Amino acid sequence: MLQLSEHAKNDIFQMKMLHQNGVFLIPYVLFIFLGGIPRFFLEIALGQFMKAGSINVWNIAPLFKGLGYASMVIVFFCNTYYIMVLAWGFYYFIKSFNSTLPWSTCDNPWNTENCIETFRHDDCQNGTIGNSTFGNLTCEELADGRSPIIEFWENKVLNISDGLDEPGVINWELMLCLMAVWVMVYFCVWKGVKSTGKIVYVTATFPYVVLIILLVRGVTLPGAYDGIMYYVKPDWSKLGEAQVWIDAGTQIFFSYAIGLGALTALGSYNRFNNDCYKDAFVLAFINSGTSFFSGFVVFSILGFMASEQGVDISKVAESGPGLAFIAYPKAVSMMPVAPVWAALFFIMLLLLGLDSQFVGVEGFVTGILDLFPGKYYMRYQREIAVAICCLLCFIIDLSMVTQGGMYVFQLFDYYSASGMTLLWQAFWECVVVAWVYGADRFMDDIARMIGYRPFPWIKWCWSFITPCVCMGIFLFHLLNYKPLTYNNVYVYPWWGEVIGWCLALSSMLCIPVSLVYKLAGAKGTFRERWENLTKPVWGAHHLEYMAPDTDIKSLASLSPGTEENKVIIFESVM
Repeated sequence: MLQLSEHAKNDIFQMKMLHQNGVFLIPYVLFIFLGGIPRFFLEIALGQFMKAGSINVWNIAPLFKGLGYASMVIVFFCNTYYIMVLAWGFYYFIKSFNSTLPWSTCDNPWNTENCIETFRHDDCQNGTIGNSTFGNLTCEELADGRSPIIEFWENKVLNISDGLDEPGVINWELMLCLMAVWVMVYFCVWKGVKSTGKIVYVTATFPYVVLIILLVRGVTLPGAYDGIMYYVKPDWSKLGEAQVWIDAGTQIFFSYAIGLGALTALGSYNRFNNDCYKDAFVLAFINSGTSFFSGFVVFSILGFMASEQGVDISKVAESGPGLAFIAYPKAVSMMPVAPVWAALFFIMLLLLGLDSQFVGVEGFVTGILDLFPGKYYMRYQREIAVAICCLLCFIIDLSMVTQGGMYVFQLFDYYSASGMTLLWQAFWECVVVAWVYGADRFMDDIARMIGYRPFPWIKWCWSFITPCVCMGIFLFHLLNYKPLTYNNVYVYPWWGEVIGWCLALSSMLCIPVSLVYKLAGAKGTFRERWENLTKPVWGAHHLEYMAPDTDIKSLASLSPGTEENKVIIFESVM
């Protein structure tokens, strides 16, 4: 759910698999049950129980409302920079409508003299290789050549400058793509969750059709078997490496969109007695299952590329920001009827990304509107809020369509919604629900909603296992912090890292600052302040469902809303 980028959750999953082999799946599956599903269920159940967005949902323990503000900051940053993945995908999609893909040849204005279209390692014999275009070149000289896909990405799409301190000019083609994507997002979100859900029926199912088509095509390519075996066959020697376990835990928390507040916003649209416990398991398994399935598609094609280039599969996608704009475009350019495959892939990428953007913007706008009481309601309030959100994000995004835009994008990607900020958020959410409000108390509340108590393992995870996992990974990240680089070559200047840490701390500090501020402004002894500020603020719907004489089992037959209110949860998983 929510393929909110570091570049896209499936892209990250495949990149980790590429560098850590099939052994990555073992800790990945383990963390699904230790942290992913329990936290996923917690956020959906919390939203459904409180019937509020990411801020007001913390009326369950008002002292910790800073958690809501922190999640709003994080999801705003995600909405801002993630849209660039869609803009790039839309740009590639448009460029796919050519008889010859522009990233498959070296005869374009943006190509350099080092561009080489085809180089097969096994063609190097006696130290030389003939090339009708470049003449007789040694293998060493050819090894220094650059692929046309990398030159298209860096010289045409990004037109990248030498560093963060050289912003350069705006790429007007990319800016128009960015504007078009934001317009699509606005008109899909402006009427609310019901209209978004109907659109998601199409945008969520079509990518699965494309994935199946690409899988059928991929497994028929030479070298596909080697690629798939690399994907599923673990290298047991890596199982003892701490980084493998850290990456698996981080990937689970990121790909499940934990800590963003979007899940609570979506859960708030459910019927009060909806079985969110069952939903959480179904959605989580579909989420991870999709990543696993798409791995067969990706690695069948990576095996084909490795076979064509005569290199090890782990070297195929080393360069560039990810599979989406380096390896996959290269792969489709090698296929028959390449423009068709390219168009299919990038429309799939665009639709997957639009799903994520819908949910991110929906979560942010829901949280903002929850801050305004009903008496301040105005006509077209939602449409105006969505428009302001999209416009503000678009203005910030203009810095990412310049020549130095990739450096700005990576700052947002690495710091603003990184594993560290999400782990910090997830840790405190578990602590507040399990230890401040009370795990047993919340389990009773869930029983009032769904008619039965979840398995005790969920409570144990909230109380002990998941917070320890979150804090352990967080501390490992902090202790092993390395300066940000681009493409393992360019090292960000100190002031760039300062900006990055400001982005990270802007959400992380919301929690302690809000807590201290509320405690300082309250009256009485510390104990009295704590008791008053952690007393839940119930909504009107709780008066009906939480009456002392209400039979818990009878609640399953009550329905304050309609079936349509549930529309977004299942569809957005894809």
